Amino acid sequence: MTVKYDIAVIGGGIVGLATAYRLLQEKPELKIVLLEKENSVAQHQTGNNSGVIHSGLYYKPGSLKAINCIRGYKMLIDFCDKNEIKYDLCGKIVVATNQDEVKQLSLLYERGVQNGLEGIKKLSKDEIKEKEPYCSGIEGLFVPQTGIISYLKVSEKLEKKIIEKGGEIKFNFKVKDIIINSGTSKVISETGEIETSLIINCAGLYSDKIARLTNSNIDTRIIPFRGEYYKIIPEKHFLVKNLIYPVPDPNFPFLGVHFTRMIDGGIEAGPNAVFAFKREGYKKTDINLSEMAESITWPGFIKVALKYWKTGMGEYYRSFSKKAFTHALQKLVPEINESDLIEGGSGVRAQACDKTGGLLDDFKIIESQGIINILNAPSPAATSSISIGQSVAELALKRIN
Repeated sequence: MTVKYDIAVIGGGIVGLATAYRLLQEKPELKIVLLEKENSVAQHQTGNNSGVIHSGLYYKPGSLKAINCIRGYKMLIDFCDKNEIKYDLCGKIVVATNQDEVKQLSLLYERGVQNGLEGIKKLSKDEIKEKEPYCSGIEGLFVPQTGIISYLKVSEKLEKKIIEKGGEIKFNFKVKDIIINSGTSKVISETGEIETSLIINCAGLYSDKIARLTNSNIDTRIIPFRGEYYKIIPEKHFLVKNLIYPVPDPNFPFLGVHFTRMIDGGIEAGPNAVFAFKREGYKKTDINLSEMAESITWPGFIKVALKYWKTGMGEYYRSFSKKAFTHALQKLVPEINESDLIEGGSGVRAQACDKTGGLLDDFKIIESQGIINILNAPSPAATSSISIGQSVAELALKRIN
């Protein structure tokens, strides 16, 4: 028999979990199901990121990223406090190593102030050394709000809360088709189907594909970028006290390779950002010819590749050259050596790209009959997740009511 629900959320990453959680908080009587193609939650972007609680420093004031990051930050901390989830608001420094970066650092400072961050402070060369004795830079910026956490632990707690509140989670439910009707729609997988009044698409790396099941005119495509990490050997952990970031390139929605102390111990260096030949391509050898063709034939990606091919080739070179990766890290911490790095894990970021060649920097949500599609939710989506979940829940409840 087909089971009927009020709302079906597709995707068991932290945004999908937070959305289901907020819906049940707002309206506990709703019959809600979360559909996940894997056998547990947070298996992709959520479970493979660097575990940073972002402050809202980088984002354009008034943008969805800025609004949700700052609100979501407070909601995340509150959720963790109430549910005894470990985190550490250790702060980070952003370091400028040349005069061009100093100008960009000043713009970052102004943006942080506009976004309401209190206590951010410009650092001189000597003040950088007080925070991070082995870090090299001519000027810096200290951001006290930044922290570290395990988003897998947050996701597992959200999963537990959803079940406690009467929600259902169906694992190994890979969506193959969606049939939208005026009243009740069907979500179909190889293992079964469900009926629902409303669908919320939080499918991350496959969010555009899910959206196209009901709307072939979606003007956005997810382009996968793999981020690779190294671990610092324990003997060199003293080189990094907390988090050290470079000044980001304003042309790209990536923050550059950096050092991150992990909540459960250890220090990671990375990630880079290389085009992945498979949406869930965590290894250099992972290739899906169909998915690769979809990416490289997308008009927007072609424009991005032609414009920034030198930067892209530099990222690939750094991906295959440990020496080049080390060189990038030495701009921040000169004493780090190639022998200090052990190959770590990797994650794949779902980067939305429109037809005109724009790498979407802000969150993107599209509504149509029977479905709400979250088409772009990159970093700081994990930090912002409960806020995004609340925003989407509000949209959904208007539709249900």
